[in-house]
Amino acid sequence: MNRLLFAGALSVSVLLFACTSNEIANSKDVNPDAVYFDYQVDGSEQNTYVTVKLQYRFGGPNGTTLVLQEPSHVKLDGDTLKVDSSRMLGAYYEDQQFSKSFAGEHTIEFTDLNKKQYTEKFSWEPMFISGKLPLKMKKEDLLIELTGVKAGDLVRVVVNDTSRASEGINRVDTLKTNTILISKADLEPMVAGPLNVELYKESEGPLKHATPEGGRLLMNYAIRRQISLKN
Repeated sequence: MNRLLFAGALSVSVLLFACTSNEIANSKDVNPDAVYFDYQVDGSEQNTYVTVKLQYRFGGPNGTTLVLQEPSHVKLDGDTLKVDSSRMLGAYYEDQQFSKSFAGEHTIEFTDLNKKQYTEKFSWEPMFISGKLPLKMKKEDLLIELTGVKAGDLVRVVVNDTSRASEGINRVDTLKTNTILISKADLEPMVAGPLNVELYKESEGPLKHATPEGGRLLMNYAIRRQISLKN
């Protein structure tokens, strides 16, 4: 697959990794009320799995990552998750679920060192393109109809020609209907040839149940297609 398809996602990931700590500490050395909850859910049209990544941090959203010490633990839909780590991410708790069966309601249950429980529920709804995008098109308006979205949802639109001769498109649309418009004016500066079209349904907000330090839930679903653009 053309690596340019991942330009939008990679740019966001690089910024996140550059700003957050990958240091690791033990939760037993931290006041339980000072733990920040960092929850992320990621999926894409091309990926068989949805990835749920949970991190616990000391020092706020960019702070040191924590390994949970008993009796502290975390469960996703009733299943206890095991710790993993990497040089880039630090310590984290991750689970992968089949995309086709993951749509719907889910529950994250975190228990701290004092056996206090924090339960967070979220709903996962993937985004799809209704019908088919043209394989080839002229520089004219392209209206993309979506399912799995509603008014008020945020969708990042990233469009680039593979020559990188133009700046392309990288914007966030707040949906009023279930459609995205890539206009003739948007396409006019782009060079004829392969055109990478990426749509990201993005959602980020505070957790309803967290410590005084707080927490966030970030969800992202990606669609990536390629169209041949004609003059």
